[in-house]
Amino acid sequence: MGKLSWAAVAAGRGTLRLVAGGRRDWAEAVWAEAHEVPPGWSRLAWRAGGMWLIARETLMVYKPGRALLFAVAAGAAAWAAWPDSSAGHAAAGQFGVIATVLLLAGLPLLARRFFGPVTDSRTARFLRVGGYAAILALMPAMAVVDPFPGTVPQRGAELPVFYAAGNPRSDLPGTSSGGPPWPGEITLLILTALYVVALLWVTSRRSPTAPATVAAGTGVGIVFGLVMYSVAPLGLNKDATNPWLSGSRIDPLVALAWILLLGGPVAAAVVAGWRYRGSGRSVPSADARIGQGVVAGVLANLVGALLVAVLGTGTIALTIKVAWLRPWIFHSPHLSAAATYGHELTASQSPIYAFMCVTFPIIALIMSTLGGGMVWGLPWSMPAAGQSGPRPGGGGGPAGPEPTPDPPNGRLADPDQDRLTARPPSLLDQVPGSEDRREPRALQPV
Repeated sequence: MGKLSWAAVAAGRGTLRLVAGGRRDWAEAVWAEAHEVPPGWSRLAWRAGGMWLIARETLMVYKPGRALLFAVAAGAAAWAAWPDSSAGHAAAGQFGVIATVLLLAGLPLLARRFFGPVTDSRTARFLRVGGYAAILALMPAMAVVDPFPGTVPQRGAELPVFYAAGNPRSDLPGTSSGGPPWPGEITLLILTALYVVALLWVTSRRSPTAPATVAAGTGVGIVFGLVMYSVAPLGLNKDATNPWLSGSRIDPLVALAWILLLGGPVAAAVVAGWRYRGSGRSVPSADARIGQGVVAGVLANLVGALLVAVLGTGTIALTIKVAWLRPWIFHSPHLSAAATYGHELTASQSPIYAFMCVTFPIIALIMSTLGGGMVWGLPWSMPAAGQSGPRPGGGGGPAGPEPTPDPPNGRLADPDQDRLTARPPSLLDQVPGSEDRREPRALQPV
């Protein structure tokens, strides 16, 4: 409870900074009244409600309609994802729900302050709305999937499978010891914040990301996410988990998934660099094209990882909660209860989607940098100052003029210096033989 209360206090103080000056006194009064509530879960609930009111008040300053839509969607997701207090790690799960809603409500306000509002591109707005919808959909899905491996089944046919997975036999049927612990919940919040910041940055007006770059990355990412979901709709271990394409029938999709994982960022990088026109009339440099390509490649795998994570986690949650969908999802109408529970247990224990969300953007960063470098020229292959040679990506051409040779006395000629140091003419120059008097002759050998 101490950690949870401290986290709630820190989140509330951070939220107060986002309130406009005219309403900050009201927000501070709402927050100060929490000390009148008895300590414990009652005070925590009061502070959670206060943070929600403050966030909603802040959002109403900008777009009331959008704020209302977000409030309804976030409230529904938080209500569905709120864990039972009797479940294991309930405090960590409840903190995760509150912190996720605050992240989604507060980060756009900070992004508007530092990055500017969202750009007018339809693709950028679609990416923002889709990213927020995916994260909100993940909340209730993960609330179902995460505690399932530690929940003791109530039917006797499933108990041997539960015990065979290494779970203790002392727990009562229906109780749960699972759920995300504090380190896992904090790691998930950090990953969520990074994804939200990335989506807000590429879709803001002050971002150097071009609309064509956002379109290329989003398009490739959606295709990659759908293909990856068709390969791993129920997690992923050593083999694909699509029950509808068993055996060698899944091999073409597996090969396509590998091609999109490694080659998709390269394709997005090339398309984004090719369509980039820069901000002025001059031709964009190779470095600018490479930068746009890297953003498009990373965005492609980021969108793909988020899409497959929400679709896969949602499918596993449906198999756990909706009994009549299990025969259709597992493509086996006569599957026994024990076998069905074994498939659900295996799918819920797979951490592959979190692994994808971490590793796929890193792979895209490497591949898009290499691909854009090979097409537009590597940044570190640019000629240094004072060296000749064609610019990367600029093709060949005639060589530049040769340097002027040094004079015989070893000193470079400087017309300006000679003009400044020249002696003005005088009357002595008009006298015949004055040249001999002004400059002594060299001594002749005897």
